[in-house]
Amino acid sequence: MATYGFVEYDDASPEVRAVYDDIRTVRQTDYINNFWKALAHDPATLRRTWESVKQIMGPGGALDPLVKEMIYVAVSATNGCGYCVASHTAAAKKAGMTPEMFGELMAVVGMANETNRRRLS
Repeated sequence: MATYGFVEYDDASPEVRAVYDDIRTVRQTDYINNFWKALAHDPATLRRTWESVKQIMGPGGALDPLVKEMIYVAVSATNGCGYCVASHTAAAKKAGMTPEMFGELMAVVGMANETNRRRLS
């Protein structure tokens, strides 16, 4: 199956580069992960998605960044998105998640999924 690959910074349009630059600035990193590089084939979708993520996952709001990342990990695990689990686990660790917190989070996810399935059967 053919794919379109990822849009690297050097090959990106000025519009895509602007989003990549904002991601780098906000996340304080030089790394742009493949999720964003795949979305960059449609610059409007890239920008819209980044703005939404930045607003919801960024600082501010009633939930602190660690809680937001842990929720993202839990939902990603439930949805079976290993890429998202890895990415947001790294972000949660950066925000202060300990190995013990991760273990407890995965226990809660497993228990919730098990009891939800039992309720529906």
